[in-house]
Amino acid sequence: MNYEDLISNMTPEIHQSLKRAIELGKWPTGQALSVEQRETCMRAVIAYDQKHLPEDQRTGYIDRTKKNGTQHGEDSLDADVLKIINTH
Repeated sequence: MNYEDLISNMTPEIHQSLKRAIELGKWPTGQALSVEQRETCMRAVIAYDQKHLPEDQRTGYIDRTKKNGTQHGEDSLDADVLKIINTH
């Protein structure tokens, strides 16, 4: 079974378990996640989200809608101008 198959066959319960392990930094058994395990879990969670969840429910989603319903900027990847004012 390859990585894509694993993500396709991941259940919502496993997805939640991986998210929880990332949040707490440990497995349900109490054993700490290594850096590599945490990174692998994050990749799996993001891949699962991409495949199974609507955009606004995915890990890392940022709602760019203003209160009036319009979007902040036309292209979310465009750089915004930042002005730094020195008060000294």
